[in-house]
Amino acid sequence: MDADRFIARLEEFPVALSAVLDGVASDDWAWRPASTKPGGAWSLHDVLVHLVSEETDDFRPRLRLTLEDPVLDWPPLDPEGVVERSRGTADAPQKLLRRFRDDRRASVAWLRGLAAPRWDNAHRHPRGFDLRAGDLLASWTAHDARHLAQVAKLLHGLVARDGAPFSVEYAG
Repeated sequence: MDADRFIARLEEFPVALSAVLDGVASDDWAWRPASTKPGGAWSLHDVLVHLVSEETDDFRPRLRLTLEDPVLDWPPLDPEGVVERSRGTADAPQKLLRRFRDDRRASVAWLRGLAAPRWDNAHRHPRGFDLRAGDLLASWTAHDARHLAQVAKLLHGLVARDGAPFSVEYAG
């Protein structure tokens, strides 16, 4: 595993995310596509709330615990609950994006400051499988890519909504 490559990707993600979200109209942040799943589909605002939460409550602390003492229990998570509780709050998207950038900067600084990290340290997940520190670092980077794709899909949905009655099918 090339940890430096993953850390560089983590560092670059907020720049890419900001570029993609630049210019989103204020009334588009809360738009959610129709969904049949409980809690509904996520909005762009929901994605930002989730990214902030995952940065501070999931990946960084869980990776730190796995590197320092993999036997310790991880703090509980409720990603969907965090998003649902944030709906209707006054957290402006630009404030969330700024917080995410700041939190990510702190994560990257911490990662770059690690001395000889043991990427093979493994934490036993409550579901009965081992997660190594290297698995967490790779998953953290993949998580960014997954949510960038989600943002792109939401932006596509906004164009389809705003283009009606015309179709966006020709776009592919």
